[in-house]
Amino acid sequence: MTGRKALVRDYKDRKVTAGIYAVRCTASGEAWVGATPDLSTRQSGIWFSLKHGSHRESDLQAAWTRHGEAAFVFETVETLEDETLGAVGRSSWFKAQREVWSRTLQAGTLNR
Repeated sequence: MTGRKALVRDYKDRKVTAGIYAVRCTASGEAWVGATPDLSTRQSGIWFSLKHGSHRESDLQAAWTRHGEAAFVFETVETLEDETLGAVGRSSWFKAQREVWSRTLQAGTLNR
């Protein structure tokens, strides 16, 4: 097996952790909460869209533009431990927990 094929196989076989995350602006104290099926890749996707000025959450994009990348942190706030949930159960869990954390952190929500 070639190096590339092994890398692809390893990527597909990796354990993916789903959960709830927060993006915080340390300069302003603002926060946004989202949910994702893969916490390991979510930050890079958000940062990419913010760097290109194309994030769909206008408040987050405005804060990024005002304060810059150095003022932002990505935090995992909760992981989904129940691997037996089906697609509908996961979707319901994401929605409910995103709202709980949004209220708890007094934050906006992402990926509604």
